Amino acid sequence: MSSTTSSPWWRSAVIYQVYIRSFADGDGDGVGDIAGLRSRLPYLKSLGVDALWINPWYKSPMADGGYDVADFRAIDPLFGTVADAEQLIAEAHEHGIRIIPDIVPNHTSDEHAWFQAALDAGPGSPERERYIFRPGRGPDGTQPPNNWVSCFGGPAWTRIPDGEWYLHLYAPEQPDLNWQHPDVHAEFESILRFWFDRGVDGFRIDVAHGLAKAPELPDLTREQLVHPHWDRDEVHDIYRTWRQVADEFPCERAFVAEAWADTPERLAAYVRPGGLHTAFNFDFLMASWDPKDLRTVIDDSLAMLSSVGAPATWVLSNHDVMRHTSRYARRAVARWVPNERYQPEGPVDLELGTRRARAAALLMLALPGGAYIYQGDELGLPEVEDLPLDVLEDPIWERSGHTDRGRDGCRVPIPWSGQTEPFGFSPDDAYAGPWLPQPANWNQLTAEAQTGDETSMLELYRTALRLRRDHPALGDGTITWQDAPAGVLAFHRQPGFLCVVNLSDEAYQLPDHTAILLASGPVADGRVEPEHAVWLAVQRPAMGATAPSNRQGLSGVTPR
Repeated sequence: MSSTTSSPWWRSAVIYQVYIRSFADGDGDGVGDIAGLRSRLPYLKSLGVDALWINPWYKSPMADGGYDVADFRAIDPLFGTVADAEQLIAEAHEHGIRIIPDIVPNHTSDEHAWFQAALDAGPGSPERERYIFRPGRGPDGTQPPNNWVSCFGGPAWTRIPDGEWYLHLYAPEQPDLNWQHPDVHAEFESILRFWFDRGVDGFRIDVAHGLAKAPELPDLTREQLVHPHWDRDEVHDIYRTWRQVADEFPCERAFVAEAWADTPERLAAYVRPGGLHTAFNFDFLMASWDPKDLRTVIDDSLAMLSSVGAPATWVLSNHDVMRHTSRYARRAVARWVPNERYQPEGPVDLELGTRRARAAALLMLALPGGAYIYQGDELGLPEVEDLPLDVLEDPIWERSGHTDRGRDGCRVPIPWSGQTEPFGFSPDDAYAGPWLPQPANWNQLTAEAQTGDETSMLELYRTALRLRRDHPALGDGTITWQDAPAGVLAFHRQPGFLCVVNLSDEAYQLPDHTAILLASGPVADGRVEPEHAVWLAVQRPAMGATAPSNRQGLSGVTPR
C-alpha cells in the first residue's frame, strides 16, 4: 500500500504477540530472550505482521512471568540488556515492524525499590502512600481491611510484621500502586518517555481497567452499581494524560488497553477522542462458536467503537487463555463468562479444533480494524493440557490450592524446526531444555515443516496477511452483511470482497463470485463445507467511499 495514506497505522495493524520467554532462545539457557527474537525477525517479516507486542521484558523476580516488575527502566538479565532492546527496535524498524512493549501500571514487584522503601519506612510514612496499605479489621487487626479477593485466588491482602496490610489484586509479590498519589503519575509518565526516546512505537497496557480504586475501599457486594476496583471512570483521566505524552513524539505512537469491561459502551470509553488509541475486544475472544453469538459480538463492537471514532481490534488467543485451537476442539463451545477462568468440558477433537481455527483466522482477518496473533497461532498450536504438575510455574496453580492448572499450557515454547525437543527453540548446543517441555508430536507443527506446504496453517496465515495487506477492501472500514441461511455468516467489504464462514452442519453453495481468493479448506463444486471459511472476489456496485488503505509508512522504516 502507498505510504502516503492518511489512515494511522494502528487502525488496521496486524500485531503479533511475543511471549518472550517462549518465543526463541538465543543463549541456550532454555528461556526465550531478545537475541532469539532478533534472530527470528526475518520470519516475522515473511509472515507479514506490522508490529510486535512483547510481554514484559523488564527486570523482575519472575513471580508472575515478568508481570511483577522491579525496575521499568532495566531489561531482565534473562532476556538481555537495554542496549539489546535498542538494537532489536532498530532492526525491527529496518524490517518494517513496529515494537510495542507491555507496561504494567497497576502494580510493581515486591522487590521494587519503592515497595522496599515502604516496608522499611513503617506505618503512616510518605513511602507507604505510593501503595495501598491499611490497618486490619477486628479488635487486633488480624482480619483483612475488606473482602476483596485476588485474581489468582485467596484474599487480595497480605499482612506484614508491623501489623499493616497491603493490597494485591494479583499475587502477594505484586503490590498494587496507589494511583491517587502524584508520584505514581509522574513516575509512569517518565517511564513512557524513557522508552519512547528509545524508539518503541507504543505500549500494551496491562490491567488497564484496574488502576483506580474507590478511596474508601468498601467491601465488594452484589448490590454495588460501580465496582470498587474494576473499570472505574477515574482511570480515563490517567489515560488522557498518557495520550498527551504519546502525542509529544513523532510517528504516531499508540496504546492498546487490556481493559475488561461489562459492556461495549464501557469499553468504548477507553478509546474516546483524546483517550487511548485502541482496546482489546475480549467479547470476540469469549464468544462461542455460534453464528448468532459471533454476529452479535461483531455488530455490537463495530457500532460502539465507531460511535467514538475508534477502530475495533480482534483476537482469538493470548498468553492468559486457552489456545483457541483447543477451545474450539470441543463440539460445544460455550460462551466464556468474563472474570472467570475458562474451563472447557467434553472430549477434545483437535481435527475439529484445527478446522474451526482456520476458519476463525479468515473471519478475524477479514473484519474491519486491527488484529492480534498470539505466537504459535499461525502454526495451529493446541493448548498443552497435560503438562506434568512438577513443571507448572503459573502462580494460579499454587494460589488455587492446586485446583486450577493456570496458564502454562498456552505458554509452552513454540517449535521452529527439527524432529525432537527443543525443536529449534534453543541453539543446537543448548545447555538446558526449554523452561516448559514441548510435546513430542510438535515435530509436525514446526515452522520448518509447514513452510511451503500450501495446506498448512502457516501458509494460510501468510497468504491471508499478504491479501489483507494488498486488497483495498481490507483493513480499516466497514462491512455489509449478506443474507445467508442459518449457520452461515457472509459479509461484503468494498470494493469487491466477500467473506463467507460456514458454521452450519451442511455444505453451503457460494454466491456468485469472480474468483476464490483464499479458503480455509477445499472448495468443491462451488460449495463451502461446514467449519470452513472462504474469501471471494465479487462484482458489486460501490456503496459509498472505498475503505481507507490499511498501511502507512513508518518514518525510518522500509514499508513492506
